Amino acid sequence: MERGMMKRQYRDVVVWDAERTAAERCDVITEGDRITSILPAGTLDSGCAYEGRGKMALIPGFVNAHGHAAMTLLRGLGEELPLMEWLQERIWPVENGLDGDLVKAGTKLAILEMLSTGTTCFADMYFFMDRVAEAALECGMRCGLSRGIVGDSDGSKLKENLKLADDFNGRDGLINVQLGPHAPYTVPMELMKEIANTAKDTGLGVQLHWLETSSEWSISGLEGKMTPEDYLAETGMIDVPNLLLAHCVWIRPQESAFYARDNVTFAHNPKSNLKLGSGIAPLPAYLKAGVRVALGTDGAASNNRLDIWDELRFAALTQKGVNKDPTLVASAEALRMATVNGAIGLGFRDVGLIKEGYRADMILIDLDQPHYVGWDCENLSGFLVYAGSSSDVKGTVVAGKMLYQDGDFVFADRKRITEEAAEARRKLTAR
Repeated sequence: MERGMMKRQYRDVVVWDAERTAAERCDVITEGDRITSILPAGTLDSGCAYEGRGKMALIPGFVNAHGHAAMTLLRGLGEELPLMEWLQERIWPVENGLDGDLVKAGTKLAILEMLSTGTTCFADMYFFMDRVAEAALECGMRCGLSRGIVGDSDGSKLKENLKLADDFNGRDGLINVQLGPHAPYTVPMELMKEIANTAKDTGLGVQLHWLETSSEWSISGLEGKMTPEDYLAETGMIDVPNLLLAHCVWIRPQESAFYARDNVTFAHNPKSNLKLGSGIAPLPAYLKAGVRVALGTDGAASNNRLDIWDELRFAALTQKGVNKDPTLVASAEALRMATVNGAIGLGFRDVGLIKEGYRADMILIDLDQPHYVGWDCENLSGFLVYAGSSSDVKGTVVAGKMLYQDGDFVFADRKRITEEAAEARRKLTAR
């Protein structure tokens, strides 16, 4: 072990991840930012950072695979409006008043919310992304960041995105940078081609809003000219190193197989899509075709929570009800979507499992509560998805560091962050 590398031991915790058919009581050791040993429960006898006593689950941290973190400052604006009206009349005018300080304040507020609900890694496509990176590093949070590109006739936004990559990609092992074309209806096709070529040349991934609403293809001016799948092929987007497509509500189920590629991930945002009236994605068709699907919250202005546990329940329950089939989207599949699938979608191939050699991004869940009576190692995933909630999170670990424990933020000043965010909200909405 390298000098100064922190070692932590978690004794007799109930380990589950997406590669396991059942949970298992284990002792887990982390060194630095890695999981180094997973041992039978009771192997360790002293010096443990956490005593699970067989009543504390240890699972991979949640990955919020699509969002706009600083939109915590816009929460509650323009409620109950259709997407385009909401964007054009309520959100975009307020966003014109954003600056780097405001974005950093809103991002830190989002990080507090995410850590307290078990999220250890988040995607972000927004503005002033260098300040988002600063906020994440100061809080010790893992993230995938992209500079939102809209229009960009002079190429300045793409250059800004590339500078973000130069400055922060790989920083402290916590940040992956992607390119961020907003959507086909806000980015000219020639620029989309340029972004795809740039992604291939640099090895960067791409975050892209995709078929969120039923009218999106018509608004883009592409309806009747080409299919969405032809567009991805013609622009070269389908071949970028890592393509994260957000929403994917209106992909035709019969086209699902086109997206079943190792470099493609869907970020499913069930609550945001429901709240904005965008529709319900044909998720079972995607899963049946072998598409990798992750979960996201979208921004706090359209959800309004940054709680992946909510998305877990909505993702599973909505499909069962709409399709009148209780077998669809099993609890273990929902948890896979919330953990390792999101990590892969953001370019972290060693995150999202409780596995030796993987990054130590984990959450501790208190099972010693009335609503968990009856759990066992075979049925734990069902209890977590259908009975559990984010209030059960007792600890959130990112890169081996406990950032949230028993209601306290270990490395973040909650009072200062919330006060600064409240002042940022006042300034932003007063303009």
